[in-house]
This record gives sequence, structure tokens and C-alpha cells, in this order.
Amino acid sequence: MAKGRFRDDLYYRLNVFPITVPPLRERRQDIPLLAMHFLKQFCAQYNKRYSGITETEMEKLKAYWWPGNIRELANMVERAVILGGPRIRFVELDAGRVADPAAGEPLTLRDAERLQVLKALKRTNGLVGGKDGAAVLLGLKRTTLINRMKKLGIKLERNPAEVV
Repeated sequence: MAKGRFRDDLYYRLNVFPITVPPLRERRQDIPLLAMHFLKQFCAQYNKRYSGITETEMEKLKAYWWPGNIRELANMVERAVILGGPRIRFVELDAGRVADPAAGEPLTLRDAERLQVLKALKRTNGLVGGKDGAAVLLGLKRTTLINRMKKLGIKLERNPAEVV
């Protein structure tokens, strides 16, 4: 207003009832709808054909922290359309950072994986294999989970209830 780029009267009319929109990270249920909207928009703009976004890729989008909000989502979808390939992929999220809702800060994928393994072990009272084990919860083979635990530096103590 001071620079003369916005009319004073219009500002005061709009300021009667301020509307606040929470950031995208607080509206994760909106991500699939927005992603599909941007996919259609950029497919038309770049004359590309994609039928949709796979569930795996959509889960990556929902897990991301979105510091750039909806603009960042639009840019990411546009980049995926431009790069092409047989399917839409968000490769920057493969090696990127995911959200830790408890801390409110992004984690590295290694830290996020470690956190998930520790949570699964705590939930199963330290049981790694078997039908009630952490491997089943995580959708892994027992041997794969054991190898990942070694890589992540997770060791089971004698009292499995104190894993975390």
C-alpha cells in the first residue's frame, strides 16, 4: 500500500475477515488431490501422458515435510513430468528428507528408517522374526531386517522392552 501497488480501500475490505490456510504438511489428506491436479495440468502443458501416480510414489509425497508448501509440490510434479520416463517418479524424495511429526523437523532417510525399525521392535517387545515379529510389521524378511539392523547399528539388549 505504501508503494502504491495495492489500493488502500481494497486492502481494508479484504482485511475484514482474514482467512488462514494451514501449511500442506498439516493437510496431508489434500496431497493426493493436489498432486493429481498438477499432474493433469502439466501433462496438458507439456503434451505428455500419465494415467496417475503409483501408491508408492504417493506415499513418498505424503511423507515429505513440504517446507515450500503447495508451490514446492507443483514444482516437484512438473519436474517429474518434464523428466519423463515410463512412470511418474519423485527421485528427489528417494534420497531426500522425510518428516518426523514428533520433532517437527525433517530426518534423513537413514534416521527415519532407524526410527521405524526401533518402533517396530518396541511394539513387538524385541521379537524380530515370526508371525508377530518386527519383520512382519515392516514387510521384510527376518534376515533382511537383521542385516538392516546391523547397518543402522541397532543391537537387541537382554531386556527387549527397553529397545528404544
